[in-house]
Amino acid sequence: MNSRKVDFSVGLFVLIGLLAIVYMAVQIGGSRFLGGDTQKVTAIFSNIGGLASGSNITIAGVKIGTVGPIELNPETLKAEVQLLINNDIELWNDATAAIKTNGLIGDKYVSLYPGTEIEGISEPLQGKLVDTESAIDIEGLISRFAFGSVTDE
Repeated sequence: MNSRKVDFSVGLFVLIGLLAIVYMAVQIGGSRFLGGDTQKVTAIFSNIGGLASGSNITIAGVKIGTVGPIELNPETLKAEVQLLINNDIELWNDATAAIKTNGLIGDKYVSLYPGTEIEGISEPLQGKLVDTESAIDIEGLISRFAFGSVTDE
């Protein structure tokens, strides 16, 4: 009888420990169990230049979400990037997105400008975010500069 109590106590302790490890792994990874606290917005880019799923999304340098799946639209030949943004962030119809780089050759991330709320004029963003700025192709700029095809405009 006493052996059963010890076995039960040890099993309960191991189960609580495993649940704590899973909880910490989810918290450190930034994942959500149900994903109910994010809104999905699709941004259209002509060139994502190395942006990957899981990259950060920022407003004024503060992380407000992560990049979701990235797909190529076969009709327009443009990248459709799903942005998973915190629900408490409001985006307006004049919102813009730009792909930026941390440092000269660092990780890519999406920088958002949420737009401006003007009473009677602005509407919340619905559908796709098409006012975007693609990634700068550093390699292309360097090669154009090196071979003399850069012009002043």
